[in-house]
Amino acid sequence: MNDDARLVAWVRGCVQGVGFRWFTRAKALEIGGLCGFALNLDDGRVQVVAEGSREGCEGLLEWLQGDDTPGRVDGVTEIWGTPRGGYDGFGVR
Repeated sequence: MNDDARLVAWVRGCVQGVGFRWFTRAKALEIGGLCGFALNLDDGRVQVVAEGSREGCEGLLEWLQGDDTPGRVDGVTEIWGTPRGGYDGFGVR
C-alpha cells in the first residue's frame, strides 16, 4: 500500500544560513515524486511541507532526522495529513 500523504515538519537546531532549505529540496528531488517547499521561520526553525507517496515522505523525514543534513538538527516535529495539492514541484521559500 503506497497511499499519498502530506508531511509537515518543523526542524529545530542550527538550520538557517547553512543551505538547509536547498539541500532539503535536492533530497526531495532525489527521492522523486514529492511536491512542496522548505521555508525559514522567524524563530530559527525550518518548516518543510512535502506531498507525495507515503514512502517518499517517510524517506524525506528520515533524512531530516538523520546526520546527513547541513547544519545541526536538534529535533524534528511532524504531523501527517491528506495532500492538498497546489504545489508545482518542490521549492525553496
